[in-house]
Amino acid sequence: MRITGGQWRGASIAVPAGDAVRPMPEKVRQALFNSLGDWIAGQRVLELFAGTGCLSIECLSRGAVSATCVELSGRHAQFIHRNATAVGATQISVRVQDALVAVRDLASATQTFDFIVADPPYGEKNVGRRSQSWAQRLLDAAELPALLAPGGRLMLGHAKRDQIELVPPWREVKALKHGDTWVRLLAL
Repeated sequence: MRITGGQWRGASIAVPAGDAVRPMPEKVRQALFNSLGDWIAGQRVLELFAGTGCLSIECLSRGAVSATCVELSGRHAQFIHRNATAVGATQISVRVQDALVAVRDLASATQTFDFIVADPPYGEKNVGRRSQSWAQRLLDAAELPALLAPGGRLMLGHAKRDQIELVPPWREVKALKHGDTWVRLLAL
């Protein structure tokens, strides 16, 4: 897996063996960042369910000023550190913590971010019932809107089969669909 653009374009990203981490495919990341254009430059990024830290590194490669990665697994957090070190991303920090707990903690500390990215584990097919996925739980988190700076965006990845419900105050700005992977850009 490689970084798709910016100063570290082409740099390799280490991924843990097995299927515990599902990094966003390069084609999807490229489409996402092409749709954002130069907007990402100068932004403060929060990556939830960070896995390898790839989305944060993509943001930093394109000019974001800082990135905070939240990853529950200490083993996976080591990959984030390794990948950041490999490209020289010194403006990245890592929190080994549950994403929803981190949202509450960061909101309590009145921290804000311009771009929140989350590509959590995919949920089950939920035709005829409300989603119970991590994506839906994140949207339902009352503290999440407090983390988004004015004019900021939330990028949420989920499976096509997981029909998430957008709840107020979220509104969709753009949706990118690539096979089973859906990426929604949301704003307040």
